[in-house]
Amino acid sequence: MSAQVSRILAIIGQGYVGLPLAMAAVDAGWAVIGIDNSEAKVAQINSGKSPVEDISDKQLQTALASGAYRASYDFSSVAKASVITICVPTPLDEKREPDLSLLQSAATAIAPFVSNETLVVSESTSYPGTLRDIIIPTVNSLKPKDSVNIYFASAPERVNPGDLVWNQKNTPRLVGATDTASQVKALAFYESICDFAITVSTPEVAEAAKLLENTFRLVNIALINEFVKLCAAAAINVQEVIDAASSKPYGFMPFRPGVGVGGHCIPVDPLYLTWWARQNSERAQFVEAADSINREMPKYVGQRALAMVDSAKVNPRVLILGVTYKPGVGDIRETPVSGLRNYLLAQNAEVGWYDPLVPTWEGTNPVDLGWNCDVVILAVQQPGMKIEEFVKRGTPILDCTNSMTKSNGVESL
Repeated sequence: MSAQVSRILAIIGQGYVGLPLAMAAVDAGWAVIGIDNSEAKVAQINSGKSPVEDISDKQLQTALASGAYRASYDFSSVAKASVITICVPTPLDEKREPDLSLLQSAATAIAPFVSNETLVVSESTSYPGTLRDIIIPTVNSLKPKDSVNIYFASAPERVNPGDLVWNQKNTPRLVGATDTASQVKALAFYESICDFAITVSTPEVAEAAKLLENTFRLVNIALINEFVKLCAAAAINVQEVIDAASSKPYGFMPFRPGVGVGGHCIPVDPLYLTWWARQNSERAQFVEAADSINREMPKYVGQRALAMVDSAKVNPRVLILGVTYKPGVGDIRETPVSGLRNYLLAQNAEVGWYDPLVPTWEGTNPVDLGWNCDVVILAVQQPGMKIEEFVKRGTPILDCTNSMTKSNGVESL
């Protein structure tokens, strides 16, 4: 295969990370092949319907119409690319340990078609050493014989679904490569699509930094979720305490309590860190404790809500408003509301739910907002939930979002 000098980018994975990267690259003048192993998703994308909320159908259709982008499930098309980025999920397995099967599969699938002088970048979040110990050996063992020079780098994704401020272009990108030539190529690529590309000395530094970023959030959320219990036990308004502490202009960053943690990063990435620590005969005890605290939060929220119902009710009816992992999106990955619902059901409660951005959830359908209930849990603040109607009806409300003004029957978490 001849060396590739064209500005053709192949992105493996066309989900929450890969598709926004594709659109950013198209905007920067790249021709992009978006590869996904789901034929249904590829067909949906090529028909002009975006599978992710951060990319509108119009933006996708414009890119398709220009000819600068197309989706495919044919991995051989990476042979045309001068840059290949791997943007596949790295979830946890049933033991809550790293599951790199999709990452391994992606590396295996692209390897036979990687052209000489191609840059291969891992954007998937994983523990330090993943690029060097898994991706590089896989590609090198399966690549074409005439693909003598392949360059490798790690540039972990920094995607925040639903964020109207920070995106692929203005979010600084960390880049760590295996050698100087790879670093030069990787920086040139990311500087072409991002405002800021930051050099770090090794791929392991970039991989570790991504884990630190989300572990920082996990432990601070756990701190405030533990703190809310202490304040509630003493009848102190935790939100007022957080506001008061936030008046300090240095050394404090406000976090707010909630049902727990969810999404593709915060509940998952720190456990890559705890697993990696054990592989190095260490323990991330603080992180393990934070994970445990956050996993207990749905139970605590359920207990608080049931305490607002007449104890004579044998089968209290509980309405959960908002079931996604964060407001403004329809993403239910790792949502802590699942744990809340399961706890309530275990307490013999009848549970209904409503979320205007989620048509079905865990095999169930939403109830109507007129559903008769004994207590409402505002778990996630979504548009169009008409929460004021419940206030007028006098239904007790547990507000887990710090979004409601104080009134009779409304209790903040």
